[in-house]
Amino acid sequence: MTTEKKMVPAILVALLAVSVAGAETEQSAVMFGFTPDRNMVSAEKELPVKFDVKSGLNLKWVAELGSQTYAGPILAGDKVFVGTNNQRLYDKSLEGDRGNVMAFNRESGEFVWQSAHAKLGSGRVNDWPLQGVCSTPAIEGDRLWYVSNQAHVVCADTEGFRDGENDGPYKTEETKSEIAEDVIWSFDMIGELDVFPHNLAAGSPLLVGGIIYTVTGQGVDEGHVNVPAPLAPSLIALNKKTGELIWEHAKPGENVLHGSWSNPSYAVLGGKAQVIYPGGDGVLYSLEPKTGKPIWKFDLNPKDSKWVLGGRGTRNNVISTAVIHDGLIYIAVGQDPEHGEGPGHLYAIDAAGKSGDISESGQVWHVGGDDFHRTMSSAAVHEGLLYIADLSGFVYCLDAKTGKQHWKYDAFAAIWGSTFVADGKVYIGDEDGDLAVLRTGKKMELLFEGNLGAAVYTTPVARDGVIYVASRTKLFAFEDGIPAKKPEPVKKVKP
Repeated sequence: MTTEKKMVPAILVALLAVSVAGAETEQSAVMFGFTPDRNMVSAEKELPVKFDVKSGLNLKWVAELGSQTYAGPILAGDKVFVGTNNQRLYDKSLEGDRGNVMAFNRESGEFVWQSAHAKLGSGRVNDWPLQGVCSTPAIEGDRLWYVSNQAHVVCADTEGFRDGENDGPYKTEETKSEIAEDVIWSFDMIGELDVFPHNLAAGSPLLVGGIIYTVTGQGVDEGHVNVPAPLAPSLIALNKKTGELIWEHAKPGENVLHGSWSNPSYAVLGGKAQVIYPGGDGVLYSLEPKTGKPIWKFDLNPKDSKWVLGGRGTRNNVISTAVIHDGLIYIAVGQDPEHGEGPGHLYAIDAAGKSGDISESGQVWHVGGDDFHRTMSSAAVHEGLLYIADLSGFVYCLDAKTGKQHWKYDAFAAIWGSTFVADGKVYIGDEDGDLAVLRTGKKMELLFEGNLGAAVYTTPVARDGVIYVASRTKLFAFEDGIPAKKPEPVKKVKP
């Protein structure tokens, strides 16, 4: 595998009843997908349609990231947080290949602080080179939680050491400089639970009711056949304040196809609270939030599907995250992008009041085959329409209740991130570095497309009229009303 295109969750690729991107009250939580039902929709208004990074049109600021960026951006308070690698080397005392969470000032783009986790000694089988932190943090108040490249669930202070304090019981940070991370607690999933993450632990945590839920990355060995630790958990629940393990869920155990890279979601369906988790076997599981006890499961692949190494089979695992809206669950399947394109499946599921295997009884509608391909993207559902992209570079608008396709947009480049819907617009980035702006509604209309200079593997977010998007190497903030710079006058040269 190359270091340029290694698979990570669609942060890239990723919510409660109405999702407001980052517009949180003082103590409300934000996370990948903004809120626990993970719906990529925001109530933000007056967002820019046009931008140009070369002339500076509507460019509020731009900040330098590492060389590979797959997590975030996410907004909380006066900061923007992004998961990337250490190639930018903001802290020159922490050299080498590391995984970073970086914090920037939301108004100015000024770098504030960073984490810098060294790579695991086991190498690429558990911690792929240059991939950095691929977990979008969950944030509440002055605390953030994420999964490091070392497979630690980390709780940190959103202020870093800028406040002059070393908070929490954890006191052994590698550095305590003004731009360093202030760790509150750290839970080692490998050391404590014998987890074996395949290539990378990359879950974007779910925070609900004082509990942090995350996938572990649990997967196969370097030979891509055996599961070294079949009894180790694929999903865990931790106390958000202390990091104490509350429960663990081992399924799918030895049936993991490749790795566990999707994210859990939360909803109350039929009056019953549940954590909804896509397993590494291509099955969607529902668990009781406080105990981890199973409620129901839904196989996201046809009965006759078969897993074949390298993506040649018909069975898929899941990279995208389940989105819950208006009582229905929306989820699609996919594989490591290096396995290539292939037929996928997108489902709408009604699980209210159900238990056991609901693979048949829970299906509302299904789209697949030539009509939908493998994806790492999560959906955005708004005003009866569902917007979702696939790895083949198509963006779809479907009827959320029936699955009927209204339109399909071709980006002509692979898409890893998810659609972000706000202000009557659909924002989506692609591997060519283009950020497209489409109009919401049943009629397809491309409003604008601009290039950011490097691949976009992440999902945009917005706050106060500003759209934030991370390319592979830079973090951009776009806002209406910023004029383009006047071109430099051509100097005349005397003959």
